[in-house]
Amino acid sequence: MDTTLIDALRAQLQRETGQPVALVETHISWVLLTPTQALKLKKPVRLPFLDFGTPESRRHFCEEELRLNRRFAPSLYMDVAPVCGTPESPHIGGGGMPIDHVVRMRRFDESALLRNLLAADALEPRLLDGFAQRLAGLHGQAPRAAPVSGFGAPDAIVRAAAEVLASLRAQVHEGEGRKDEGARAASLAEIGRWIEDQGHALRMAWIARQQAGAVRECHGDLHLANVVLVDGALTPFDCIEFDPALRWIDVMSDVAFLAMDLKAHGHGELAFRFLDAWLQHSGDYAGLQVLRFYEVYRALVRAMASGLMPGEPGEPGDPDARRKGPDYLACARQLAAPSEAGPRLLITHGFSGSGKSSVAGQLLCAAGAVRVRSDVERKRLFGLAPMERSAAAGLDIYGAEATRRTFERLRACARDALLAGYPAIVDAAFLRSAERRSFEALATELRVPFSILDCSATPATLRHRVTEREAAGADASEAGLAVLERQLATHEPLDADERRAAIEVSTEEPVEVAQLLAQWRSAGFGW
Repeated sequence: MDTTLIDALRAQLQRETGQPVALVETHISWVLLTPTQALKLKKPVRLPFLDFGTPESRRHFCEEELRLNRRFAPSLYMDVAPVCGTPESPHIGGGGMPIDHVVRMRRFDESALLRNLLAADALEPRLLDGFAQRLAGLHGQAPRAAPVSGFGAPDAIVRAAAEVLASLRAQVHEGEGRKDEGARAASLAEIGRWIEDQGHALRMAWIARQQAGAVRECHGDLHLANVVLVDGALTPFDCIEFDPALRWIDVMSDVAFLAMDLKAHGHGELAFRFLDAWLQHSGDYAGLQVLRFYEVYRALVRAMASGLMPGEPGEPGDPDARRKGPDYLACARQLAAPSEAGPRLLITHGFSGSGKSSVAGQLLCAAGAVRVRSDVERKRLFGLAPMERSAAAGLDIYGAEATRRTFERLRACARDALLAGYPAIVDAAFLRSAERRSFEALATELRVPFSILDCSATPATLRHRVTEREAAGADASEAGLAVLERQLATHEPLDADERRAAIEVSTEEPVEVAQLLAQWRSAGFGW
């Protein structure tokens, strides 16, 4: 490929800045890195999935890149600038007939990439919570695809996965003679059968998602190297601009990409923390039924894109193992395999301030579980965000009818999670026997183990925690001291049968989450 233009631009920028200008090259772009800016020039290539063959098409896709990425990262994406002059003596802007265009971005330090933050053990988990909240908001505001568009159709989804598999099989064939060639070919065959089976099993679910408006203009390439810490917040960038079919996707496909990549990098606990926060803000528990398929698909995409297939994976202790990255094919195979734990249902039990939500949050990360929170779902029924205060909105959301509807919603969300194969935690006070029995009946219906996480603390501790929480205003719960006193006076204790299903934990001292997880997983069936 002729590199005259990019080489001359690099030299020109070095003269202008008086500083070295680095060049980063991908299969479709060149990126020049000055001390303060990143300038992306699209390569004049034609590939099966894109056409950058003419200056006009490159200008168009530069403008699309700017438009689409400003949805996610307005502070990073500056403008599209013309490249004028000649390939041998170019200049950016300044008049004259453009010969090409560049996307200009604010430069950031590579250490701020989410992938590198994790590698350096420098990620504050709360940042991931904030990112999940923001992503759910962006998904909620994104334009919906009309079903007639064909985006998100079952056949298109399965076909995309089959095309990636075909590319991976070709890579295995090109790597003929590798010691693990047979194992990788067998893995691809196994995953191919799983994709075919899931294509039949999920067909109606995909149609329902398409009809319900879950297919939207998303990011499309949301892996760990496309999220960066900017101005104190994790920010997605470099979304798909060159193929609408790769970004007009189910929102759960976007979520699945990041969740999968966290798992592939050995951070399954963060994957479920991210999913928990996204679900709290989106409420899209119905999407769990298609999440695992999208995770497998995304792992295959990364296996194809990373170039790991032709090379040897890093061995333990290999200093280059981090550079080589995860074995995404192994990740896809693991995600497609039946879960050892399987679905099981856990409900919490305890007064306000007993630590239920804190313990449930830790447990879901350790167990790879899905949580449904009554405080959040109650507000959702009234159109409130998790942190909005009902009183400020002039709403009474704690009446008998609102409570009945809330527990119906919790039951429906838990059912979605269990039918999708996930352990489910329902985070509510469950101080009434009838409410607990309803969820025990759900577990019996679905033939999954049922447990009760019984959280306790002294009345003095409960009152202290509730007072502090109310003053801070940093939790979805709105239960104050009056609510707590009413709970203490009117609750219906666990009976003997429920005690046998209970996992008791005092939150007066630090909780041993590993021990709780072992108890939950060893719990038998209650029917």
